[in-house]
Amino acid sequence: MDDRIAGVVRDIVGAHGLDLDDLTLGGGQRRLLRIVVDAEGGVDLDALGPLTREISAAIDEDPAASRAVGDGAFTLEVTSRGTDRPLTLPRHWQRNQGRLVSVTPIDGDRFAGRVVSADDDAATLTVAKVDRRVPYSEIRTAVVQVELNRKDA
Repeated sequence: MDDRIAGVVRDIVGAHGLDLDDLTLGGGQRRLLRIVVDAEGGVDLDALGPLTREISAAIDEDPAASRAVGDGAFTLEVTSRGTDRPLTLPRHWQRNQGRLVSVTPIDGDRFAGRVVSADDDAATLTVAKVDRRVPYSEIRTAVVQVELNRKDA
């Protein structure tokens, strides 16, 4: 995450009641600045248009952020986390309580479980009808599983 750009973006995102989840700047002929936001209860996708315009104007007005993006045209993409991004922070786990996740531990076999709760150190998952506390430090990757026909939702 480029601190010069993040410094400008973080305040704007926060003023909209959102969290700055990730910020990446890709190279190439037409650079892509991708900003990923998150919020308790999800992101209102209708709010992303005005947020994108405000971020674009702020980057244009801030010399350090503008230099960090570079000369010439770039594409600005502001998006929500979606379901395909890994759960990497305690708040990701907390915001996905009740959801089914696939966990690849550092040691052992991959497993799936439903998030019961999460705190700063670990998540508790129901795995095969048994609650299992899984410290984040023991997780290599974890992603939400999309359930299209969940019966007990």
